[in-house]
Amino acid sequence: MIAHPRVPAVVVVLLAFVASPTSLVKRLLLGRPFRSDRLQHTLLPKRIALPVFASDALSSVAYAPDEILLTLSIAGASAYVFSPWIALAVVVVMLTVVASYRQNVHAYPSGGGDYEVATVNLGPKFGVGVASALLVDYVLTVAVSVSSGVANLGSVVPFVATHKVLIAVSAVVLLTAVNLRGLRESGTAFAIPTYGFVIVMGGMLFTGLFRVFVLGDELRAPSADLVIQAEHSVTGFALVFLLLRTFSSGAAALTGVEAISNGVPAFKAPKSRNAATTLLLLGTISVSMLVGIIWLARLTHLQFVEDPGLQIISGPDGYVQKTVTTQLGETVFGSGSILLYVVAGMTALILFLAANTAFNGFPVLGSILAQDRYLPRQFHTRGDRLAFSNGISFLALFAIVLIVGFQAEVTKLIQLYIVGVFVSFTVSQAGMIRHWNRRLRTERDPEARRRMYRSRAINTFGAGLTGTVLVIVLITKFLLGAWIAIAAMAVIYVLMLAIRRHYDRIAVELTPPDEGRAVLPARNHAIVLVSKLHQPTLRAIAYARATRPDTLTAVTVNVDENDTRDLQADWERREMAIPLTVIDSPYREITRPILDFVASTRRKSPRDVVTVFIPEYVVGRWWENLLHNQSALRLKGRLLFEPGVMVVSVPWQLASTASKNLDRLDATLSRTPARGPRGTVPPVSDPPPVSAAPVSAPPGEGGPAGGGTGGSGRD
Repeated sequence: MIAHPRVPAVVVVLLAFVASPTSLVKRLLLGRPFRSDRLQHTLLPKRIALPVFASDALSSVAYAPDEILLTLSIAGASAYVFSPWIALAVVVVMLTVVASYRQNVHAYPSGGGDYEVATVNLGPKFGVGVASALLVDYVLTVAVSVSSGVANLGSVVPFVATHKVLIAVSAVVLLTAVNLRGLRESGTAFAIPTYGFVIVMGGMLFTGLFRVFVLGDELRAPSADLVIQAEHSVTGFALVFLLLRTFSSGAAALTGVEAISNGVPAFKAPKSRNAATTLLLLGTISVSMLVGIIWLARLTHLQFVEDPGLQIISGPDGYVQKTVTTQLGETVFGSGSILLYVVAGMTALILFLAANTAFNGFPVLGSILAQDRYLPRQFHTRGDRLAFSNGISFLALFAIVLIVGFQAEVTKLIQLYIVGVFVSFTVSQAGMIRHWNRRLRTERDPEARRRMYRSRAINTFGAGLTGTVLVIVLITKFLLGAWIAIAAMAVIYVLMLAIRRHYDRIAVELTPPDEGRAVLPARNHAIVLVSKLHQPTLRAIAYARATRPDTLTAVTVNVDENDTRDLQADWERREMAIPLTVIDSPYREITRPILDFVASTRRKSPRDVVTVFIPEYVVGRWWENLLHNQSALRLKGRLLFEPGVMVVSVPWQLASTASKNLDRLDATLSRTPARGPRGTVPPVSDPPPVSAAPVSAPPGEGGPAGGGTGGSGRD
């Protein structure tokens, strides 16, 4: 029998760690961080994906009818007769877009959505144009949805109406925190309110229509008996223009459809089929609710005007105009009914949560753009909870700016809206036409070709229809505020192209030569900066000698005659093995004399390199940094721009570093959980005597000649 060597047991020690207050707050708000291998567990089934990606389109029925009716009111109450036809036109466009995007998610399931379709089929410039339009539209989705939610809630809660900007900003902050917790958690949190809104709205519409057509009740909205006047006399071409403007406002109901095509990777397998099914559910529910609200509004003679103070000429004293859904709830369930508050509350809640569509679409698109080098690479980084934290934070910031800038007024914000989404609709469908044409040139299977012909026909019809709507939107809304969105798209477009050019230029600069091996420097000249001959200086000299340079010299700058003579005397007394070079500085400047000396050392041969060793202190307390100047830090920053110059920091840890909480520093720098008190773990090996951590030293005590810096760091 052969005796096997004994395998030492692995002892796992669980270490306690007292987190910092900042870390505790972060964990309470966002939860524990997720490992990267947990990413699969964040994927969404259809029942969760519907509220996550479709809440925007579902909730648009809460403000699209308002915009249809208030725009028609410009021509007076008689113009409301056109509202069913406007709604029907919006329904046709929505069903067309849903059918078109079902082709998109099957053809491009990787999650690029409109951006990928345009880039692959029409070229990168079109892709960037679509991306800029979508980014602007996502920001507006948050601003419009949250502002509309505040308006609906303010219809029954006066406090909200008087503090709508504060409430809207608070809602955006809350949504940001929820989304930073992770995609699946936010979807689960939003599923109940979204389905609750669908049930409540469906119940209200069913009850109202049942009472009218089955029970024969005559329902009259609170605004039915108001006498309103037209703002302008609208006939002929002006009436046509007004109807087109009304249609463009009602087309806001289509926003959010594209988010599903961008979020296909977040679905559980089979991804494409689940995304297509979710799109179909979205279209069916949205169309049903939009038609139902407009129909019931006509049956109850509901009126909703653009300017109540100007247009309402006869009504009850102190009349305050309520939103369309709130008026319908009061008409169907009665004033003061608990169900009225349920309708208002669920409508406000779904509008708040509708912003979640943008919170999931914007970061994913930003990540794809960052991967393609059109946005900073930080947008591609996932946070502790596997969410794209940087994209979420940027979206929230810009949405808050819009809410504050437009005082949470939906009518003002919505004029900027839907331009971007119809740009993406049109360009995407044009790209899909080219996609099917390319596929048809190589496909030989008759059944597959029939499916491609059908898909191409759907996308062709979609491109024509959405292109027409885009022209209408631009004509009717340009002067009302759409130009702001167009200008923002142009700025983002130029900025993304500039970022891509920068990354491309850097990539070319960093590409190694074709020969393969880099050319070694001819000689290495080492320079140790000296202010005093003490422990940090001795360590720097020892380390410099250990690197075995071709030449080695110590350099000090003469800014004080007495200090320089003392240094020279000490140098001779200790019989230092390397020469000391003294550089005169009549104006007591340190950086320029050292730069000139380094340049003269390297000037003799372009292939030579100069390595500058800077002895520095490491302090353990933050306030100690305030007691030392930053000349060494400035010198290092300046030396980085000198070609052929290497800078090495040689740290010397002061006694105060023993009290430094290194675990907290580790957690802050790496953004991962700390491993526990370092002192409880036996060291595997002795730490190296020196390090290249950039830290600072006090003047005259360890920094460069004639001065130094103070700083903190770790070995």
